[in-house]
Amino acid sequence: MTFRILTLNDISPRGLARLPRERYEVGPEVADPDAILLRSAVLEAAAIPASVRAVGRAGAGVNNIPVEALSRRGVPVFNTPGANANAVKELVLAGLLLAARNLGPAWLFARDLAGDDAAIEREVERGKRQFVGVELPGRTLGVVGLGAIGVEVANSALALGMKVLGYDPQITVQRAWQLSASVEQALSLEDLFARADAITVHVPLNAATNHLVNAARLSLLQPGAILLNFARAGIVDDAAVIAALAAGRLRAYVCDFPNNALRGHPRVVTLPHLGASTGEAEENCAVMAADQLREFLENGNVRNSVNYPEAVLPRLPSTTRLAIANRNVPNMVGQISTCLAMHRINIADLLNKSRGEYAYTLIDADGAVGQELLAELAGIEGVLSARIL
Repeated sequence: MTFRILTLNDISPRGLARLPRERYEVGPEVADPDAILLRSAVLEAAAIPASVRAVGRAGAGVNNIPVEALSRRGVPVFNTPGANANAVKELVLAGLLLAARNLGPAWLFARDLAGDDAAIEREVERGKRQFVGVELPGRTLGVVGLGAIGVEVANSALALGMKVLGYDPQITVQRAWQLSASVEQALSLEDLFARADAITVHVPLNAATNHLVNAARLSLLQPGAILLNFARAGIVDDAAVIAALAAGRLRAYVCDFPNNALRGHPRVVTLPHLGASTGEAEENCAVMAADQLREFLENGNVRNSVNYPEAVLPRLPSTTRLAIANRNVPNMVGQISTCLAMHRINIADLLNKSRGEYAYTLIDADGAVGQELLAELAGIEGVLSARIL
């Protein structure tokens, strides 16, 4: 069987190499795709072909993908958490140093010096006092969100001699194991803002995190704090930041999201969304996304989906695998099992996982499974998609 994958951005060749050409047709002109692989291209729900079984995002954020519309179709959306963590971490640390040492304004000052070398030297000595900075050891960094990136930032800040406060009520066991025991837990966002000398945010943008950094929380900062945002623009209220800069609550704001309100401010450094813009990160994300799509298309396994549960079942030899996405309602497994029994199909292994409104079932059945049975399974009320692998 050949799978077809539509690419909507340039994807790293190293990632595409994970999809063997004898089994995969891949490219920007692929018709009736089984899956879509993209980076930042905006995907409109109405433009997604009915043939699509999965969407892979070579990156962490999925704001460019209609996740809920795809969920209702039984289509998992995959992302690549952690694949670009080192790249973003390095940029966060660079931003912290930019702000602490006033490197942006100092560079602009030096770039605009004029005259011969002697005149420039005199201007340097007269002007450098305005760029006196602060050192990081002993200062406290507040990290909001302890996922793959937040954990790396927290651990690296400790290595720089900083104290670190972390806040994430939904931290996973995996990330907790990776986080240094020296990171102190903040009791709330308000607790973190009140105690930190610098704050960095690493959370997705959604209804709960929109303007998470707002005027009320910025008012809790000690004077001269630093704010870093390399997550998503909407997490920070730009008007509140500008007011905090004017009031002296903030000494600097460094972010990856330029706009007209920020880009000309003397104490704001805006970068052109460079967070994951390294060759290594692009390769890592492409490889991870391609591997996840392949594992899903060939074996039905779900890893790192943002809308369906993690579901990985080793395949049993001499069996036929069924993959079913459904609404998370009572008796779905019972109805599926009954349908198989009516066709005298024995279940050799079964895995059922749920996540919020949706659930996912993998079944290894003894013997062959026909299209008639598949149609019956797909016709069960609440089943969103069903396929034979």
